Order: sequence, then C-alpha cells, then structure tokens
Amino acid sequence: MGTLLHLLSLPFLYGVAFLPFRALYLLSDLMCFIVHRTIGYRREVVLTNLRNSFPGKSQAEIDNIAAGFYRWFCDLTLETLKMLTLTPDGIRERVGFSGIDILRNYAREERSIILVLGHYGNWEWAGARYAQEQGVPPLHVIYHPLTNARVDRTIHHMRTRHGIHLYPMREAGKLMIRDRDRLTATAFIADQTPSPSRAYWMTFLGQDTPVFQGTEALSKKLDQPVVYISISRPRRGYYHMHAETLVAEPSALPLGAITEAHTQRLEADIRNYPDLWLWTHRRWKHSRSKSQATT
Repeated sequence: MGTLLHLLSLPFLYGVAFLPFRALYLLSDLMCFIVHRTIGYRREVVLTNLRNSFPGKSQAEIDNIAAGFYRWFCDLTLETLKMLTLTPDGIRERVGFSGIDILRNYAREERSIILVLGHYGNWEWAGARYAQEQGVPPLHVIYHPLTNARVDRTIHHMRTRHGIHLYPMREAGKLMIRDRDRLTATAFIADQTPSPSRAYWMTFLGQDTPVFQGTEALSKKLDQPVVYISISRPRRGYYHMHAETLVAEPSALPLGAITEAHTQRLEADIRNYPDLWLWTHRRWKHSRSKSQATT
C-alpha cells in the first residue's frame, strides 16, 4: 500500500517541483492558511515552546512569531520539494554564501572539518549550495533513512543530485572513522532530541535541554575543527549562509565545551529570527534524572 501511494504521489511531487517560484509561494500561502488557521497543525506544541522560550514576550508577540513560523514552515516544505528540479545556477541565485575562504583554507591544509547547524532557515538548500563551491572539503550529510524504501530513494535522489554525499545516521561514526584519511566536511544537524541517558544537559532557550554529544565526540576523536553554518533569510525565497570557525582545536577543550559552543551559537540565531526554527518539534519532552550530572 505504501509503495502504491508513493507511486501515485510522484506526479504531484514533481508537479509542485516544476512550478515557477511565484506559483510555488501562492501555493504556500494557501497551504499556510490550511495548516495554521484551519487545521492548527501542532499549534499547542508551537505556542507552548514559544512561551517557554520567550517568557518575557506578550501573547500578541508570541502569536506574531507563530504566524511567521507557519509561513516559513510552509515555504520550507515546498522549497524542499523544489530541490527535485532546482538547477545549480538556481541554487546559487537563491542562496548567498560568505565565509567560504575559511573552508578553502581547511581544504588547502588537507584538514577535514565538521559542519554544525540546526533545523533553521533552509538547511536543505544550504547543503545544496555548499556542494556548488569549488576548493572546499566535499560535503557529507548525516541522514536518517526512511522505512519506505521507495520514498527513501526519492529523498536520496533529491539530495545527492546536487553533489552531496550521505552517511546513514546509525553508521555515521563508523564511516567517518573509515574516511578519516580522506578530505571531508561532515554536516551535523545538532538540535535533534537524543536519549536523555546519553545526552549532554545544558540550558538552551532558558530551558533544561538534552543535546547530542556526537558532534563533540567525533570532532575530538578525529581532531576535526567545528565550523558553524549560520543561515538567514533576507527576503522570501532567498537565504544567506555564513561559515565561521567555532572550534579550531577540539582536542584542547574540556568535556562539554564544544557542545555548549554550537548550541549557544544556534540559540543566538533563533533569538534574532525566531520564526525560522522548527517550533513544531517536541524538543523538551524529556527531563533530566537526578542521577545525571548537572552541567
């Protein structure tokens, strides 16, 4: 049944992907009205997350951020489908990129790096834009394979057609160690929710939060600098990404320092432009147990 539904959905997916941008954003406006105003998709999750993250804001301000978030969320959904047809020139036109010299310097030094970013801005377009650059470490993205093999192949094609290499999440550490003698840039989306027992706990957006330690652990193990990718949206349909070295010498830092550095850097972006983060995510569904160390 899942295979049949996927086959039936392909004409729709490609139909959306072939729309000109003006029509794509008109469709997004309609989608936003349905998702936000009619269905109220995860509305209480979004509002609760926003109230807890910004306790000093009024309800009117919270509602305004939520409305901006749903507009961006619907744009993001259709922009992601657009990657099925978006050309390299189209990606370069839509996504600016600064800080590239940092990446080229690491490539000249033949030093692999770890890229860290969050579910913020348009991380899918950011990966495709990175892959268009010459003289930078080749990009490997950690991804979670889907259970439906046909859907997974479609998503895999959507990403790799722009020159991105993929590491399955469960094998990422092993594959990074295997490729330690090759020049790579491995991208971590570091704001997902880990198992509480294996997490590093810290304050994020004013709340006790478990954070994945994989970015820190692998940067230290492989001695790879951590480069943060910041994403902004100057106007609808256009993004700008900026690369900055967050940690140049990971082995010299104490436990937790790298995790705190990239999480705090993401928090700064979220506080500046809160509507561009994935507020539908149940980020704070776990609580720290008494047996876990306080950080």
